[in-house]
Amino acid sequence: MAVERKFVADGVRKVRVQKYFLKELKRAGYGGMDIARTPLGTQVTIFAEKPGIVIGKGGKVVRQLTADLAQDYSIESPQIEVQQVTNPNFNAQIMAERLANALERGWYFRKAGSNVIRRVMESGALGCEVVLSGKVTGSRGRVQKFTDGYIKHAGEPSITMVEKGYAVAIKKLGTIGVQVKIILPETKLPDKFEILDVAPRQSPGDVEMGEPVIEPVEEDLGATIDAELAEAPDEEYVAEEVR
Repeated sequence: MAVERKFVADGVRKVRVQKYFLKELKRAGYGGMDIARTPLGTQVTIFAEKPGIVIGKGGKVVRQLTADLAQDYSIESPQIEVQQVTNPNFNAQIMAERLANALERGWYFRKAGSNVIRRVMESGALGCEVVLSGKVTGSRGRVQKFTDGYIKHAGEPSITMVEKGYAVAIKKLGTIGVQVKIILPETKLPDKFEILDVAPRQSPGDVEMGEPVIEPVEEDLGATIDAELAEAPDEEYVAEEVR
C-alpha cells in the first residue's frame, strides 16, 4: 500500500499547488504548470501570459513562490521556470479565466461562450467545447454547452490530446463553473486517415498489342544433315561405298 499512498499523495499535492498558483497568479494570466523530478530537485514550469508579473521586481515574486512551495507543500528543492504562452487562444486555462471574468462583468452567457468558441476556432484549432454549469440565467442551475469542430470525450485521446481548463465565475445568484476544452491544430487524431489516389489496374484486354517479335532460332546441325541425306539419290552413296 505504500506505493499507492505515494501516488495519491503526489496527486493531492499537485492539485493543491495548482489551486495556489491559480489564486496567486491570476493577474499574470496563469496558463498551467508542469512538475518534473530532476537529479538536482523538482523542476516547476509555470506557463503565463505575462511572465513579468510572475517574476516580479528583482525576482521577488519568484523567490516567494519558491519558499511557499518548499515550506507549505513539502516540495523538495523547487526550481521555478517561467515560460510565456505564445498564443493564449490555444491555452484552455487562460480562455476559461477570460470567460469567467466576462461573466462576472455582466456579459450574457451565450455571447460570452460563442465569443470564446469563435476566437479559438479562428486561430486554427481542430475543435473547442465550452461548458457552463450553475445558475446561468435564473435561480435554478443548469448546464449549457457550446461546441464547434472535433472534440474527444472518451478514451486515451481525451486525456492526452485535449487541453482542458477550469475557472469559476462568482455572481450574485451563485457561482458558475466554466470548463474549456481545446484540440490544438498540430494534433494527430488516431481515427483520421487519407485516401490515396491510385492509378486503376489495366486488364489484359485493354493492353495494346504491338508487332510480333520473331526471335532467331538456332539451327540443329544434325537435323540438317539428316534432311540432306533423305533428299539425295541412293546411287551416289552406293558409288561412294564401292570406291
